[in-house]
Amino acid sequence: PPPTFRSVCVGWGAGGWQVAAAPAVLAAAGFTAGGIAAGSVASSLMSAAAVANGGGIAAGSVVATLQAVGADGIPLAGQAIVGTVGALVGAVASMASNSTL
Repeated sequence: PPPTFRSVCVGWGAGGWQVAAAPAVLAAAGFTAGGIAAGSVASSLMSAAAVANGGGIAAGSVVATLQAVGADGIPLAGQAIVGTVGALVGAVASMASNSTL
């Protein structure tokens, strides 16, 4: 069946929440503007990536990308992607559960 108005609204809400929460989630994981926080999940990921890569972090790797986003924020194109994916997931979940809000 086609999406209902409610499922579309739930999707938009889910997408907006993800865009707003992403910087806080990255900071909580240790990807901060000042660099990777000691003793954090990010430092563990960085350590594992460095060991796997022979001592360095490859440009464009997941750790490098997350650190760049943590330091500089999510660019507009990234916000659009995160929001769109979140909106689609929210709308599909709403339709699947037949949510009436």
